[in-house]
Amino acid sequence: MLLVAEPILGAEEKAALAAVIDGGWVTMGDRVQEFEHAFARLHEAEDSIAVNSCTAALHLILHALGIGPGDEVLVPSLTFVATANAVRYVGARPVFVDIESLKVPLVSLNEAETKCNARTKAAIIVHFGGYLAQREAWQAFARRKGLLLIEDAAHAPGLPAAGTFGEAAAFSFYGNKNMTTAEGGAILARNRSLREAIRRARSHGMTSCTRQRLDSRSPDYDVTMLGFNYRMDELRAAIGLVQLKRLLEWNDIRQRLSLCYRQLIAVHCRSVMVPFADPWLSAHHLMPVVLPRGVDRQSVIDRLRHRDIQTTIHYPPVHRLTFYDDLNPASCLPRTEEFARRELTLPLHPRMTPATVEFVVNSLAAALHAEHSVEATA
Repeated sequence: MLLVAEPILGAEEKAALAAVIDGGWVTMGDRVQEFEHAFARLHEAEDSIAVNSCTAALHLILHALGIGPGDEVLVPSLTFVATANAVRYVGARPVFVDIESLKVPLVSLNEAETKCNARTKAAIIVHFGGYLAQREAWQAFARRKGLLLIEDAAHAPGLPAAGTFGEAAAFSFYGNKNMTTAEGGAILARNRSLREAIRRARSHGMTSCTRQRLDSRSPDYDVTMLGFNYRMDELRAAIGLVQLKRLLEWNDIRQRLSLCYRQLIAVHCRSVMVPFADPWLSAHHLMPVVLPRGVDRQSVIDRLRHRDIQTTIHYPPVHRLTFYDDLNPASCLPRTEEFARRELTLPLHPRMTPATVEFVVNSLAAALHAEHSVEATA
């Protein structure tokens, strides 16, 4: 099966894990700190904070910024549910905003403007598929409205521009991301005091961690704030240090494969739309396409799977998921809903080659042709 995403893990990661096990210190320690510094350098930042997931990263950012009950946060519905869930974790209300268009499935700045009110305190921008939103436009909007700007950069590691939009950015190292630590995430925040508040909240609000107390030979610590257990461990940090070395190389491969997809789809699948005009600053995490209106997407998925090609959908609209639909059944985001009905995510990862892309596109063309034939005889 050709998978939509496939991590690259090998001998170097195994050796890094073995070194941690042989060293006997597996919880947050020196490797986590080394990983934080390396991730920050890659993004031309002063420092970063490693955590156990991107969800934890978003929660910590919102918590540290003081967002809470009575506040509203603008979020896209075209995202993974964690983006909205993190807002609920701090007691605030996520306000769903439509995408700009099928060609640019990023949160709409114009619609965000209409959703603002006196309770709106922040906006979370999602760099869908790794494609970065328009930084200057969003910064101007946030200044004009007096909003805190937060990036859900789960899809955009390795781009120095990610993490420079506003107060802070959350990154993901889940198993299907451009680099992985199996589970894990990181936070970039330009303000040092905000970073320190997030860093302390990551570990129960404690003034020192276990390794620091060992090194200082003092068992004493204090708790100065409400905190959480969102630490990254040494095993994941060790994998992350290896993965970071190849992240830019892997992103370059993704970019070349994405271009190959665009060129071949333009020739063989002319009825299929590929979002985002090329070039567009991107980490090329996903290869989303929009199928022609009226095509039975599940049938296309089944035909591709018959050729051992996995596909998936990014994403079911969050505002239509049962939990959020029950909270606000009147929500209507027509562009997001149309995109979600027709979107199909094709395989994209560095293990692929141009020949693999050609096989996928030819298979997609055959599936669409078969669909048209069925419609013609119906």
